[in-house]
Amino acid sequence: NRHKDKIARMSIWDRSRLCHRIAEVMEKRKEELARTLTLDQGKPYYSEALPEVETAINGFHEAAEHIKWLESSFIPVEDVNKRTFTIRQPRGVYAVITPWNFPINIPVEYLAAGLAAGNAIVWVPAPTTSVCAVRLMECLEEAGVPPGVVNLVTGPGPVVGDEIVSHPGTDAVGFTGSTATGTEVARRAAGKPLLLELGGNGPTIILDDADLEHAVRATAMGCFFNAGQVCSSTERILVHPRVLDDVLQGLADAAARVVLGDPFQKETTMGPLNNDPVAQKVDRHLEDARQRGAEVVFGGSRVPSLGSDLFYQPTVVTRLTADSLLNQEETFGPVAPVFTFSSDEEAIEFANRNTWGLVASVFTTNMARAMAFAEGIRTGTVNINDHSNYWEIHLPFGGASGKQSGIGRLGGKYTIMEMTDLKTINIDLRGWH
Repeated sequence: NRHKDKIARMSIWDRSRLCHRIAEVMEKRKEELARTLTLDQGKPYYSEALPEVETAINGFHEAAEHIKWLESSFIPVEDVNKRTFTIRQPRGVYAVITPWNFPINIPVEYLAAGLAAGNAIVWVPAPTTSVCAVRLMECLEEAGVPPGVVNLVTGPGPVVGDEIVSHPGTDAVGFTGSTATGTEVARRAAGKPLLLELGGNGPTIILDDADLEHAVRATAMGCFFNAGQVCSSTERILVHPRVLDDVLQGLADAAARVVLGDPFQKETTMGPLNNDPVAQKVDRHLEDARQRGAEVVFGGSRVPSLGSDLFYQPTVVTRLTADSLLNQEETFGPVAPVFTFSSDEEAIEFANRNTWGLVASVFTTNMARAMAFAEGIRTGTVNINDHSNYWEIHLPFGGASGKQSGIGRLGGKYTIMEMTDLKTINIDLRGWH
């Protein structure tokens, strides 16, 4: 708390320059950061780790600009002697907890906006990617972030994470992670402003009038990118029966083209899963599907012959029932579960019959149908004719109300708005000299 004024009292332009300097240091150390990311997390160096670091660099550059142009309001009032306007001020000390699936970029979503807005930050990264966090903190230190403004605390989440969200010295909380942990974070942080980006089980709907070649290619990307370890990953694929066979064949062909292996080899397109609990969950979901009569079209098991028990085959499975775990829970692995529906209304109802509400995708060439789905699906984002992972870092991203995918919005100026207090100032013009 004694350090928070260091950043809050800096001018907006000085904070902007600080964010630009951090980005410049990260650019200079880009290959080192990406190599650490691959070693720590497991994603392919060339196709995923380098792009993640580049996105994070842009995150600091964009926050530096957003904060300079984030205007507030001058509000008309009834009293002719009053003038009313609003300003945005930092909340104070932010407790931030980040996951292991994007261990460079997701922290930057909070750190860049938080610093630009003038907050001090206490940051707990996922234990399995703590080395990434240390390397990123080195960049902040090299760029000249004042001592005590950003504080990295490594350790097990239930210990250090719980401490920072519940401690009376933190004023607000930002968390990206599972719905179960997010619920506990919200409970322990009761009364504090919350920015929670939680789990998803996003439906992708392929209608009978879709451009199938494009739909299948994009859907496979949504399933297999980062080995499916994305909150916005394509986890349920709803296909019109008339195009089911073509979609299944296309997804199987796409899965066959995935190259599992050493994530430092250029030809590798999928690395290992990050940890065994995730792999065990994929095992459990596929076994549940088999027991309910599902058909595994491609893949379906681990590949220990590659030198680690965490490599998992890209998997396509169909003939699934609504009560299967692949439908009921977030899998977080490289699985493409395919369901069918009989009408547009049934597809929307099936998509919404779920506790998550993060991202959905719809493939169609009919604008009226596209808008019916976009407005009818209860998710924070609906992508039309693109995969569920499509997002740019300045776009608002978060869960729908009434679901379990989070509170608030990440992305560009929207994160800055979440991480600031809106203050109203009323001035009476009478009595001035």
